[in-house]
Amino acid sequence: MTSADRRLTPRRKPRQVRAELTRERILTAAAHVFAEYGYAAGTTNRIAEQARMSIGSLYQYFPNKDAILAELLVRHIDRGAWTGADGLDLTPGSLKDAVQSLVRDAIDHHRDDPQLLRIMIEEAPVSSDLLEAIDRHGRARVGQVREVFARHPDVRVQDLDMAVELVVGTVEMNTHKLMATPHPNQVERLETELVAMITRYLHGDR
Repeated sequence: MTSADRRLTPRRKPRQVRAELTRERILTAAAHVFAEYGYAAGTTNRIAEQARMSIGSLYQYFPNKDAILAELLVRHIDRGAWTGADGLDLTPGSLKDAVQSLVRDAIDHHRDDPQLLRIMIEEAPVSSDLLEAIDRHGRARVGQVREVFARHPDVRVQDLDMAVELVVGTVEMNTHKLMATPHPNQVERLETELVAMITRYLHGDR
């Protein structure tokens, strides 16, 4: 483990329910503090105060705020599964609905706190856990999307594997970019145009 990884590694991995609850309390408090004060002013003292614990107790779990932010981003990424994939209609003519489900799911996953999302994107340090989570989430989401597209009769792309990579990357990149700085009506416009673009592409329209 490199010195950078050690700096970003939580000090205590919860093994008991009480420890896990304490860790969650710290992460919840940190999300609130970062969203309210920004990252620079979101100190560990403020996080400890928000979590109603001593700074010494906080340091038993995380060595610094960089490690806390890195853990918040790992948790955010790991919660990003396509929740509606199993209930889709895969009959002819339903491709637009399937694509809309994918896009809307990504938007909803990033809707809660734009300020925190922006901080996570701009400030979160890269740790081995984060890289692992990105890879794990990427493989899981690509697998989900590939399974749906492979079974849909209206998907007519020549290279399904590459098409899935392109679709997932396009949805993730544009959703992150817009939801970090949302403006009135832009979210609906993003959904409409992404769905139209991806549906035409999957239909094989040129």
